[in-house]
Amino acid sequence: MRRTVAPRVPGTTRTCRLTACLIATAALLPPLLILPASGSDDTEDLRLQNAFSDAAREFHVPSSVLLSVSYMQSRWDSHPGTPSVAGGYGPMHLVENGGRAPAPAAAPAAAPAAPGGRTDGAPAGTAFVPGGHAVQPADLDRAARLIKVPPATLRTDAVANVRGGAALLASAQRHLGKPLSSDPEDWWQAVERFPGTPDVTTATTYADDVFTLIRRGAHRTTAEGQEVTLPASPGVRSNPGPQAPPRPKEVECPPDLACDWLAAPYVQIDEDGDYGNHDLADRPRDQKIEYIVIHDTESTLPNMFKTVQDPTEASWHYSVRSTDGHVTQHIRTKDEAWHSGSKFVNARSIGVEHEGFLAHPGAWYTEQMYRSSARLVRFLAKKYGVPLDRQHVFGHDNVPAPTGDSIPEMHEDPGPFWDWRHYFDLLGAPLKATAGPDSDMVMILPDYATHKPRYTGCDGDGTRCQPHGSSAVRLHTAPADDAPLIQDPGRRPDGEESTEDVSDLGSRVSTGQTFAVAGRSGEWTAIWFQGNKAWFKNPKDHPTAVGAGGRMVTPKQGLDEIPVYGRALPEEEAYPEGMEEESDEPLPYNLRAGQRYVTQSGVNSSYVDRSTFSDVPQPVVLGQEKYYEIQFGHRLAYVRANDVDLVSSTAGAAGTPGR
Repeated sequence: MRRTVAPRVPGTTRTCRLTACLIATAALLPPLLILPASGSDDTEDLRLQNAFSDAAREFHVPSSVLLSVSYMQSRWDSHPGTPSVAGGYGPMHLVENGGRAPAPAAAPAAAPAAPGGRTDGAPAGTAFVPGGHAVQPADLDRAARLIKVPPATLRTDAVANVRGGAALLASAQRHLGKPLSSDPEDWWQAVERFPGTPDVTTATTYADDVFTLIRRGAHRTTAEGQEVTLPASPGVRSNPGPQAPPRPKEVECPPDLACDWLAAPYVQIDEDGDYGNHDLADRPRDQKIEYIVIHDTESTLPNMFKTVQDPTEASWHYSVRSTDGHVTQHIRTKDEAWHSGSKFVNARSIGVEHEGFLAHPGAWYTEQMYRSSARLVRFLAKKYGVPLDRQHVFGHDNVPAPTGDSIPEMHEDPGPFWDWRHYFDLLGAPLKATAGPDSDMVMILPDYATHKPRYTGCDGDGTRCQPHGSSAVRLHTAPADDAPLIQDPGRRPDGEESTEDVSDLGSRVSTGQTFAVAGRSGEWTAIWFQGNKAWFKNPKDHPTAVGAGGRMVTPKQGLDEIPVYGRALPEEEAYPEGMEEESDEPLPYNLRAGQRYVTQSGVNSSYVDRSTFSDVPQPVVLGQEKYYEIQFGHRLAYVRANDVDLVSSTAGAAGTPGR
């Protein structure tokens, strides 16, 4: 939800009144600061790895526990001197002043209140954990006292920050009356308490994630260029933990995810029949759920909750909190939220909003947010049979514009800094090559940590953003760095050029998106993109795309050009008598003979006239017209099945059959 759009039509997206929201939250936004990678000196690149080893020995904490806790806190990134939204610093995410994370909208039944809403007399910033103990979160000031250094040092020095985290773990272990054992399994309760999570489910899930990572191991190059490895220890077991308290009956979440309920209103607003802020449905019985749309709200959680409870505003199914990944559900998944900017997509999708700002991912896109979101989406995808690929799990910035006029008003979140590769790893559907390097299809797949294209406008003033890992790859009109960027005639019909602004999608593709190859020249690869050849740099030693296999569509023989649509609407004969046919005008792009676009599914045409306040769902109009969903540009699009032929990829591809 990056920007305010035109006045609402039922079923279309609107943001909250963000002018006031953004003014109120501007002070919360730290500058986006990522230090450049260190030089080629191997010893310097391993400085953080050695810091973990040294701190583990000094404080008698198993190195696997220390490394895994740090990964769950920050993925080992330091962001020196720059706090997260929770006020956390460094690779151990040590929180200044005890932390002041906002409370959930409503605490789960039988669970004590979250921080900020305590009823037991415990100090603010204290969190409940299994066993009924109240402990401070990973407190930076306390860590500084334990290792006898100024608190400011722990904000900027990653080595001191790791020492502080190790000292806190050892202190928690002693407080529990447990020995400083070399066996990681003995540290379960200390791990559970480390982040100061506000409820039993979150604390237990956090510890389980830590120990799962210990078993699997991990390796990563951090945002600062540090090489860190956690060796796998498959024999280490988890502790099942206590039973979570009951949740509101409306909540649809996996059992290992902390969720609560805050209802969005379905009410009539005025005598003219206007209503908000969602539609009743009976999904998947009346309409199959095919998509899950990932958003960020460009706002803070309190403002998100105000928006979703306002019947004159937009709505979505779930909110995910930045600080700890806590989930709040607002609309039953059987009903249709107004979240995507397209009634067609709304009718077929579930919307998941994430607290945060796309230009400041280091502060807002936390590891616990990623993990909670992925748990939720994995659960929903399994429940409704949604394929875990980038044509079915996609961003608000990938939603097809329903009409040509709506293209400039479509949204840009979650933006180029959302880590799709990591997110799909967490979904259990890793993005990877499915064909050889000479395949006639490619999947966009840059290395997130080291791929840092230039962006401007993160602070709203047009200046260059600080370098940051990115999922997006920029496209040019020719195979040269100084060639003009590809233009999007729908987004900028006045002919303005694409820019490097963080919100400008006109010349970008994103991790996991798959395209047909249109040519190769040295280190450059061309793809078919919105009816044109678009070039991106793809060197063998640092590839930004890999070979992919599957199916593509191309215009039927004899057709010079076919229309491209932003929705798959039924034929005229399918509409019942008395219902006005919805216009199926094509988008202002061309799909010409000889061009190919990747499809991962066929789509049945449908339309729902949900524009009337009613006690029962409006009927779904089902058509006989068949479509294919294609990756046409940065956004998805649809073509009629009768207009195209299916073509299989070559070069040893592993097929990805459509549904």
